[in-house]
Amino acid sequence: MTETNLFQVLDNEQLYAELWVSLASLLRSYTSLHGLNKKIQATVELGEGRILVRYGDDWLDLKRSGAAVTWLRKDGQGGTLELTEAGRLRLVNPISQNRDMGHPSSESGEEEMDMAAEQWARELMQ
Repeated sequence: MTETNLFQVLDNEQLYAELWVSLASLLRSYTSLHGLNKKIQATVELGEGRILVRYGDDWLDLKRSGAAVTWLRKDGQGGTLELTEAGRLRLVNPISQNRDMGHPSSESGEEEMDMAAEQWARELMQ
């Protein structure tokens, strides 16, 4: 690997780490919003490679390795997404997704992170 490629890999990893923190923040915001009129609140735990959102007995578990993000809910629904350099989430393999609402919904297979976070929060806290 050349020095330029190494710096690009390190820069991309830093970018994905920052996007990961942003995704956790979005999940905190949207779970708080959806919990305004509820008796319990969701908790969002952030780690270097994992975000765990809990709401009562329900949960959403997201794991990151580089740009790849796998997600799984208590009901067994899950899939794999990819963080893009533009700060969006892209389907890795649309056929492998078993999400109710065709996530992400755009024709390009990409969705803004805030839209994905809102949808996850809504589904978790319904």
